[in-house]
Amino acid sequence: MSIEIRKVTVLGTGVLGSQIAFQSAFRGFDVTGYDIDDAALTAARGRFDQLAATYRDQVPGAGDGKAEATAAGIALSSDLGAAVSDADLVIEAVPEVLAIKQATYEQLGKLAPERTIFATNSSTLLPSAIKDFTGRPDRFLALHFANMVWHFNTAEIMGTPDTDPAVYQAVVDFATAIGMVPIELHKEKAGYVLNSLLVPLLDAAMHLAEGGYADPEAVDKTWRIGTGAPAGPFQILDIIGLTTPYNILSNGDATSQRIAKWLKDNYIDQGKLGLATGEGFYKYTV
Repeated sequence: MSIEIRKVTVLGTGVLGSQIAFQSAFRGFDVTGYDIDDAALTAARGRFDQLAATYRDQVPGAGDGKAEATAAGIALSSDLGAAVSDADLVIEAVPEVLAIKQATYEQLGKLAPERTIFATNSSTLLPSAIKDFTGRPDRFLALHFANMVWHFNTAEIMGTPDTDPAVYQAVVDFATAIGMVPIELHKEKAGYVLNSLLVPLLDAAMHLAEGGYADPEAVDKTWRIGTGAPAGPFQILDIIGLTTPYNILSNGDATSQRIAKWLKDNYIDQGKLGLATGEGFYKYTV
């Protein structure tokens, strides 16, 4: 018996969470966005309006008011119980901190219906580190999106040994239905496919800049010319947003923590968080 997903709740309406919610709604799903307070939800509504403008300009079929209708149609709630009360799928996009994710799932497992599938959008954490906090390890897995989901439309899907194969397939089908290309992993791997390739590149780039070997612009120029890639690692970091790599590096070894401090002192504390704020390693018009 197949599992039908129609109602989707996204926990966390930051840069990527808002994109996941918008893309799901754009493709016809009933979507609710959850965040911790009204201020966060007000910011989310602004992100949805910005996404509507982006989709109208860049995504086929988003004209004639569809993008604006998509933004207006996403429900928002700061009440977790209400947000998940009728969800078929909950996609969690809360900060990349294991303790926060574990605590979130402890709450979520008590509030969501038994049928609800839980999917973490974690970019580095293994679902096996979270599954025992969900109360339903057979209905839990990882579903990882890349930033700018309308353009970089991969969805990496990774279960644990406890994940029900029917649940896994339902999430593969959902990813396809919202216009993603499902990337199926056969077993758990920290970093999945994309970040297993990307993170070493970004780490090497930050090591070069933090160590004073080369400026970010020179590193990016070298990468673009040498590989033919359309963007360099610091341009990619700006798209991702600097908070996520900072959180990851802060929990690493001594070298990682030194680079995290460099990011914090020179960029994050200056309000330079990347593309979303108008400045990171580069300046942008937002």
